[in-house]
Amino acid sequence: MKSDIKITVELDSKKQPEKITWSADSPDGVQTRESKALLLSFFDTASLETFKIDLWTNEMQIAEMDRLMFHTLRALTDTYYKATKNEELANHMRSFVDHFGEFTSIIPKESKQSE
Repeated sequence: MKSDIKITVELDSKKQPEKITWSADSPDGVQTRESKALLLSFFDTASLETFKIDLWTNEMQIAEMDRLMFHTLRALTDTYYKATKNEELANHMRSFVDHFGEFTSIIPKESKQSE
């Protein structure tokens, strides 16, 4: 069995991302969606290095980037905990994510729970 994910990046005359779309299999068939940014990491089995692609369009606002980073950091924390069961370090990571969310006003300052 195989599933494909397709990412298309349209560039402007300065070779900067102008439009990002991605499509993937779903129960309703292939769905295509538009995005203002993407963060993609590959862990290379031969070199044991991480290769990444970070792209965003000129339309991406700072508040949107803050939200993207908040949700990405929160998801990375969850993934790290699921993979390692290292609760102590995951809690440190959650604490930083909460701080980031409060600092960027994504979550209320008096709240200690992630959005």
